[in-house]
Amino acid sequence: MNKRERVELEKALATYFKEIHKIYAGGDFREESFYSSFKSLVEECSKLFQMQAEASVLVLPKKTEAGIPDFRIGKNGEIVGYVEAKSPDANLREIEDSEQLKRYRDSLPNLILTNFLEFRLYRNGALIDDVEVGRQFTLQRVKYPPVPEKLDLFYELLQKFFSFSTPKIQKSSDLSIELAKRTRFLEHILQEELSRENEEVTRYYRAFRQELIETLTKERFADLYAQTITYGLFAARMKVQNGFKRETAWKFIPEGLPLLKEIFYSITGPHFPESLTWIVDEISQILEKADMLSILKEFKTTRWEEDPVIHFYETFLATYNPAERQRLGVYYTPLPVVSYIVRSVHKNFKGVEMW
Repeated sequence: MNKRERVELEKALATYFKEIHKIYAGGDFREESFYSSFKSLVEECSKLFQMQAEASVLVLPKKTEAGIPDFRIGKNGEIVGYVEAKSPDANLREIEDSEQLKRYRDSLPNLILTNFLEFRLYRNGALIDDVEVGRQFTLQRVKYPPVPEKLDLFYELLQKFFSFSTPKIQKSSDLSIELAKRTRFLEHILQEELSRENEEVTRYYRAFRQELIETLTKERFADLYAQTITYGLFAARMKVQNGFKRETAWKFIPEGLPLLKEIFYSITGPHFPESLTWIVDEISQILEKADMLSILKEFKTTRWEEDPVIHFYETFLATYNPAERQRLGVYYTPLPVVSYIVRSVHKNFKGVEMW
């Protein structure tokens, strides 16, 4: 960090501390009360790292209590990472071991946990940096804002965070691992939204039960829907060379799966739940960065060459849900795989207009 960067970082932190101190001293605050100030801090700090444009900081929806991170950070159209914020009084070491944080750390490779004063950076689930840039007791007991501390260490933490980029995956086994992590997260959000009777998700579930499978449980629906989203995105990605996005995925669903195409058209619409959009975007980015040419070459040296879109499902299911793979008998055998997809996607949704 050079002299100019130090001055700018210290200035940004001083402004930030002044704002959050005023909020804290006023009492009757919620965690969300600090979001605007934190968002501005991240945007200012991103300018220190010579990006083509400052970071885009999206506050993820809090219309429900679904367990999703508070902020998504992006740059130049790419997702960089996520931030989970807690109250300034929170003990982050205790929160680190909560079920919520374990789920985030298992699924999100670049994650910051903060109480607006301490910042803990996790890379692929492991804690790699921890900096307290302002003292908690100062915010709590002193009439003046905290003084910025450990600027060099905080700069290094931010540099590690902002420099992260989704790796280019070249093997089907690695791709299945990354997709499975995020599909489990998507399944969990669906279960939470169902338990809270989210209007849109519950409408999907009721349509499935009324028109298709009367005995379908909420747990099985969440599993089936999450798998369908991920499988469909993979099928679409096989048809795209550059610029793969959630918003356009439906255009590239194979014509042989018209009902899957209809389902994917819905994820671009205004009624698709915001609490699900961000994780579908995350899955889309993993696929967009994947080296599909290398993966296709791998298919040609295996028994998958008949139809890579279908046979990738074997590797994905082995990672996402091994018990389900064994139950279905999906072991590089075309007929069982095709049969499962037909039963779960085409036959079950035939003739149903859900959206």
